[in-house]
Amino acid sequence: MVGITRRDFAAAGFSVAALSAAGCASAGPTLGQAARGAGLDFGSAFDREVLTDRAYGELLTAQCTKLVVENTLKFDWLRPKGPQADFSHADRIVNFAKQAGLPVRATALVWNDWTPPWLDRLSVREVEATFDRHIEETVGRYRGRIAMWDVVNEPFFPIQRRAGGFRQGVWFNALGPAYIARAFKRAAAADPGATLILNEAFCEQDDDWGTEIRPRLLALTKKLRDDGVKIDGIGFQAHLKPHLPHDYRRFAEYAQSFAALGLDIHLTELDVDDSSFPDEPAARDAKVAAQLESFLTPVLG
Repeated sequence: MVGITRRDFAAAGFSVAALSAAGCASAGPTLGQAARGAGLDFGSAFDREVLTDRAYGELLTAQCTKLVVENTLKFDWLRPKGPQADFSHADRIVNFAKQAGLPVRATALVWNDWTPPWLDRLSVREVEATFDRHIEETVGRYRGRIAMWDVVNEPFFPIQRRAGGFRQGVWFNALGPAYIARAFKRAAAADPGATLILNEAFCEQDDDWGTEIRPRLLALTKKLRDDGVKIDGIGFQAHLKPHLPHDYRRFAEYAQSFAALGLDIHLTELDVDDSSFPDEPAARDAKVAAQLESFLTPVLG
């Protein structure tokens, strides 16, 4: 794809099936080594299981070039009952990655989903204060230890049919669309050295959702850049659904629009819905591989 080199992509969300297959292999390069040979990173989501499952932890550290904290740093996991955060589990899994010598990215700092009920009982002013506190405390605590954050996750959600297509939730309801810029500014202040990502889903789909979100996401990103907000990259979730309309070459061309703005492009999640594929494992895996190839070939160019 013109304008985007392979190094512009960080493939950080490959399936556990790929890791499992790698764990069974007796020889050959690791998935991380294969990715590096193509100028890429290969990562996987990980969480508290690495603290109790030694074999799983060893598999991750052997195969990956980075690790992604999947849930433990989300708001509702850190602050399930009130504004006071419990970082004990997060500290341990971040230290796990540090001891393995692997960089860490975290998702998702701000998301208008997965928020605990106690937030709904706060006044607008209290929500604003909690919003700022969460970002400043969380990013600040891991300053220099977490290299990359999905600062805002999935800002759009067309099914709600609200003005602008924005995802509704406690943060949006209190702050409006301005919550997005506010989150990036607070995160940049808490850790100026961290890479800050705007993460979105559905863009690879060529259905009503994908065609609505794509221009909205690009316009939002341009506005953030024009307003001087520090945003380093765009993260694309790629939950490939073969039964939905898709044009992966069109998606690749769309991604180039963000590279033209000077942003890095990250594939933050990557999986295939195999529910319609054959039950026989080898046949199913072959169809999954073909689907991945049809996506990655134009995207990685």
